[in-house]
Amino acid sequence: MSTPPSLDDLLATARVVALPLATRFRGIDVREAVLFEGPAGWTEFSPFTEYGDTEASVWLEAALDFGWTDAARPHRDQVRVNATVPAVSADAVAAILARFDGCRTAKIKVAEPGQTLDDDVARVAVVRSALGPEGRIRVDANGAWNVDEAEHAIHALAGFDLEYVEQPCASIDELAELRARIAYMDIPIAADESVRKADDPLRVARAGAADILIVKAQPLGGVRRALEIVAEAGLPAVVSSALDTSVGLAMGVALAAALPTLDYDCGLGTSALFAADVCEPALVPRAGMLPAGRVSPSVERLDALAAPTERRDWWFDRLARCHALVSAGGR
Repeated sequence: MSTPPSLDDLLATARVVALPLATRFRGIDVREAVLFEGPAGWTEFSPFTEYGDTEASVWLEAALDFGWTDAARPHRDQVRVNATVPAVSADAVAAILARFDGCRTAKIKVAEPGQTLDDDVARVAVVRSALGPEGRIRVDANGAWNVDEAEHAIHALAGFDLEYVEQPCASIDELAELRARIAYMDIPIAADESVRKADDPLRVARAGAADILIVKAQPLGGVRRALEIVAEAGLPAVVSSALDTSVGLAMGVALAAALPTLDYDCGLGTSALFAADVCEPALVPRAGMLPAGRVSPSVERLDALAAPTERRDWWFDRLARCHALVSAGGR
């Protein structure tokens, strides 16, 4: 988009919402987001609160791309998605999986601060038992392990037939070393933070540090930019959520639907982690699938989930700063 819409255009329809999580996830109990309506439909701006304005402005570019341009040409009209299991105790796993109707794949959070590898093994064991031998299991450490810790943990978890391990270490050099060390185990390494939070999202592919890319529409600047990154990287991709509302998830589904090939279930079923969402019905998995297509929030849901005034003002101030960066080409 050469000229972004004005800030007044955005604020004219902007609504700030606060969605309660059914289970604590990513260290938060409430997910905040700004939704606004463009000529092409509703869109979302929801960078995590700790991100600075420069990083957050990339998320705004994604929101503007989705709300002010036509969707990329889809190759499929629905997308298969995975269940997402937070770092809960083993006895809480069944209730979480029950929220993900028909999902054959589960991504399990591991390496949670304050927990042990034994906790991770117990959680993964319950998921494997629930999904059966044909179910697919992937684990996500969010870069929390060093190389030695990652190698040890993957050995401990390998018996559960892992589909891949997502971001086991923080740096690209560590990922490359770990990938070489565990090559004989034939367990792929997927890169998430090394793509979405990198100045050069293609470096991880050039370094031979990953087998799979995790791509998220908002952090990468939108559907079109994410498609370009996947094409240039030449690696299979998994489209995932940034804990978006149903509106943001529709952006992610648009990206997944537009990929020429899609070999893995996508991490876009995360509305199932919310106690309430902005659409009625919410964009949650049905028979393990999400439909491609735009969604619109319910007026009643927007009102019921409206953020407190001080949080609304905080987000509007942030939106104004990021809009200035995007308008000036300064991000």
